[in-house]
This record gives sequence, C-alpha cells and structure tokens, in this order.
Amino acid sequence: MKKLLFALLSVAAISTVLTACSQKNETASSANTSSASAATSETVLKVAASPVPHAEILQVAKPLLQKEGIDLQIVQMTDYVRPNIALAEKDIDANFTQHKPYLDDFVQKHKMQLTPVVNIHVEPMGIYSKKVKSLNETPDGGLVTIPNDASNGGRALLLLQKAGLIKLKADAGISATVRDIVDNPKHLKITPIDAPQLPRTLNDATLAVINTNFALEAKLVPTKDALFIEEKDSPYANMLVVRTGDENRAAIQKLKQAMTSPEVKKFIEEKYQGAIIPAF
Repeated sequence: MKKLLFALLSVAAISTVLTACSQKNETASSANTSSASAATSETVLKVAASPVPHAEILQVAKPLLQKEGIDLQIVQMTDYVRPNIALAEKDIDANFTQHKPYLDDFVQKHKMQLTPVVNIHVEPMGIYSKKVKSLNETPDGGLVTIPNDASNGGRALLLLQKAGLIKLKADAGISATVRDIVDNPKHLKITPIDAPQLPRTLNDATLAVINTNFALEAKLVPTKDALFIEEKDSPYANMLVVRTGDENRAAIQKLKQAMTSPEVKKFIEEKYQGAIIPAF
C-alpha cells in the first residue's frame, strides 16, 4: 500500500512539473510571438534625398521617428530627376531634394501627381570662381556656367542680373533663359550645365552659379567662398514632397513633425552657419 501511494505521489509531482514547464514555454512562446508581431508592425518610410544637406537633415529626424514606430530609410540620390520618377513609380514614399519652382516645372512636363508637404530649408544660390576674387575682375568674354534645368537656370540668371552682370527682359521671371538676356556688357558666354557637374567647371569657367547642396558636396563654404549669394528671403525653399493623396497619411504627418522639430532647426543653424537657413 505504501509503495502504491508513493508511486501515485511521484506521478502527481512529475505531472505538476511538466504542467508548469508547459505553461512557462507557452508564456515564452506568447511573448516571442508578441515581440515578433510588434517588430513587423513598424512602419517603413523610404525617402529619397540629396547627400548634402538633405540626407544629413533626415539623419537628425530618424531617431525622432524611431520613437514613433517609424523606420526611416534614407535613399541617397545625386540628381534632381530620379527622386520624382521613383516617387511617381512608388519605389519610395517621399523625396526631399527640390524647391517648388522646380517641382512645378517637372510635374507639368511629366504629367505627375506630386504634392509638397512642408518647407524645410532655403539654400541660397551663389556665384563662385577660382579665376577671380571679385565680380569686378570678371574679364570680357568670360565663361559662366549655370544649371541647365528650367527653374534653377532662371534662378541663376536672376542672380547674375542682381549681381549687375547681365540684364533680362522685364517679364522674364523665374523661367528666364539665355534668350531673355537683353544686355550683356561683358559679353559673357553663359553655358547651361547639368547642376551636379557645376563645381567641376570651376577649373575652366570664370564663374559658376552653383546650388548650395552641390557647393557643400564640393567642400565649398557658401558664406565664405561665394563672390555673390542670394539673400535670405529667397523663395526657393526645399520641400518634403509626396504623391498627391498621401500628404495626410499618419506616417507622413509624423515625418513632417520630425523634420520641423526644434532638434532639426538647431542642427541646420549650427551645422551650416547660414549657408542653409531653416524655412519653418
């Protein structure tokens, strides 16, 4: 009888241990499943950006978005065309490379439905040279390179006019082309070039009118190296852009908030020392 009782007690004890282990394993399994579910529920946002300063600015916003459950993936692109094409084709969720005059011109030509979300910063365009130390030294017949896209080309011509080097038709506006030049006293040879290549032309050209992002990539300091630079009230603010209809998506709104945060503003002001100016 004692042996039987001992055997029954032993079986009961083993059963209790096995049940406890089973419950523990189920709890662990449940926790792992919940953890995996949380990981897969994280929202991914792919944003195309120029390396400087756009990608650098997004890096500041990245940890802010991480706290909101958003994985910001920065896709660096070095030209102005691919970011809009990739956005229209849904390869990315947004881009951060351009100002509104460029966007307006691009979507009109390519029949795309893209919409700006928020202005982030202004990059004052500058006139640079390795040949002369002031615009007064610009020789007759000197070569001047400018961006070859419509909006930035017009912007460059307006800057050359403001610097006193040329005069444009009164109604030329931001879409000005070299055909709108009505006075060129120094007979400058103004040549449109693909914008990313403009810093490379400094070895040959007398003057180059360069977008600030490409100037920074070339290790130029706009506030020190530019012979003439746009004023801080320039209307060419760089924007966050999305497909039309996506501007009110929760994740896009969180991206907007992160990109206009005090942390980002402080970074722009301290990092670029006036070469880049917050627009929010």
